[in-house]
Amino acid sequence: RKRQRYVEKDGKCNVQHGNVRETYRYLTDIFTTLVDLKWRFSLLIFILAYALTWLFFGLIWWVIAYSRGDLEHLGDHTWTPCVNNLNGFVSAFLFSIETETTIGYGHRVITDTCPEGIVLLLLQAILGSMVNAFMVGCMFVKISQPNKRAETLVFSSHAVVSLRDDRLCLMFRVGDLRDSHIVEASIRAKLIQSKQTQEGEFIPLDQTDLSVGFETGDDRLFLVSPLIISHEIDERSPFWDVSRGQLERDDFEIVVILEGMVEATGMTCQARSSYLADEVLWGHRFTPLLSLEEGFYEVDYGGFHHTVPVPTPACSARQLAAAAARRDAHLYWSIPSRLDE
Repeated sequence: RKRQRYVEKDGKCNVQHGNVRETYRYLTDIFTTLVDLKWRFSLLIFILAYALTWLFFGLIWWVIAYSRGDLEHLGDHTWTPCVNNLNGFVSAFLFSIETETTIGYGHRVITDTCPEGIVLLLLQAILGSMVNAFMVGCMFVKISQPNKRAETLVFSSHAVVSLRDDRLCLMFRVGDLRDSHIVEASIRAKLIQSKQTQEGEFIPLDQTDLSVGFETGDDRLFLVSPLIISHEIDERSPFWDVSRGQLERDDFEIVVILEGMVEATGMTCQARSSYLADEVLWGHRFTPLLSLEEGFYEVDYGGFHHTVPVPTPACSARQLAAAAARRDAHLYWSIPSRLDE
């Protein structure tokens, strides 16, 4: 049975919000709502915001000219209109664009005998500046979002389980394809698995932290070259009792999250990926990528996802620790007996 991912390999969270009744909350934070929209909707709103503003004020300028009788005295040089050379709705629309964008061609200009026009001019100048600040701010934030920076942060396609210093460890590899670094980079890992409590409560998609060095500070990364992130399977790990056979039958997802600040912009960037149970290879190790050249280190990203099989016990970490304890106890008692001989 194919398991539904909670987080896709590219980091997209596979969760959709349905039956949201309090939709007004999106409007109370309209700036973030516009920034979160897809590009085609953002561009549509950007164009409509300006076009509707120009049309609205252009209509008001035309109404003022019509109500004052300026359109009836177009050829009368003794008549002082509200706006010179405004002879219809099209010219009123053009004057509205010139006013809000401060183009100032000089052909159409407001006169000082029109107090309502002066008030409208001030109002359009103020509202136009607000529209400019709001829409340009939205587009700037959307363009400068660090989401695309996460495209160059890569995770290995598989996670592996093998021995490190005689201890079973769950490992995966991360790398940064750019020369500009991620500042204050940190890594986290979550185990996503449904469980049932002792009281009978079923918790779907329960989240459990997987320690990747928080206690020792190893979760803070200097991500200049690809790094292998290791989770030691000890008595605090949810994989303490998991053997190779159980891993192949288990149903879980490991979500890994890499966070840091983009060196060029100072904005926070987050990259995510996940591993299903069948994407965790027991008894494998990642191949080395780093080689020393003349005057520099070279990283071969061609083998970033490559693993090689290595001898690894098929038992769980608990059984491996118990076997090691029995072996140490046997040595402890056998050494004095040999000395007595």
